[in-house]
Amino acid sequence: MSGPSPQLPLALRYPPDQRLETFVADDTALLPQLRDFALAGVRRGLYVEGAAGTGKTHLAIALCAEADRLGRRAVYLPLRGIAGRLRDAAQALDGHDLVAIDDVDVIAGDRDDEVALFDLHNRLHDAGRAVFYTASAAPEALALGLPDLRSRLGQCIRVPLPVLDDAGRHELLRLRAERRGLQVDAATIDWLLRRVDRDLPALTALLDRLDHASLASQRRLTVPFVRQVLALD
Repeated sequence: MSGPSPQLPLALRYPPDQRLETFVADDTALLPQLRDFALAGVRRGLYVEGAAGTGKTHLAIALCAEADRLGRRAVYLPLRGIAGRLRDAAQALDGHDLVAIDDVDVIAGDRDDEVALFDLHNRLHDAGRAVFYTASAAPEALALGLPDLRSRLGQCIRVPLPVLDDAGRHELLRLRAERRGLQVDAATIDWLLRRVDRDLPALTALLDRLDHASLASQRRLTVPFVRQVLALD
């Protein structure tokens, strides 16, 4: 008799600062488009492409949170965590209104996972479900070995994400701090951006540390306080 199936990371508690309203986009039409997608979906699917740090995972999680808020069943599927086990994970997705599939490029070159994703896409499409993809590049630029999968992904609505400039990073940190109830002025955010890693995941992790330190000391995030917290590292 076979043992129990391994637990797969199909869902998570969506972090409160990863929401559509805390995403910074140059394209003013993007967020309304995503809200419409969370509400109703489109049969063609949505495919977001961009380099590391452009906010692809943020959007995938935020889209699921928005769909949940609207009363739809959504699930976030991080391929980075289930590479080699996609077929098992896909079996648990029936009944969801929206499936957000993060990091398609992770499975490129794995025949079994590519076939499993192709089958999942077709099943979701035929059932009228919404499917959202993220990847580091366009479908034709991924090292996919299954032409039919590349074709299906290429039929999705494509959304390119640019790398945020300093003004965009500043606004993102401001929005996330505001969402957490943190008091931080513009000068402190500018100071941070000049002195720490500007990669978005690193900035988010730093904000987590500063949030905890602020709560523990009951102090606002000022330049002297932030300098003191960073000095402890």
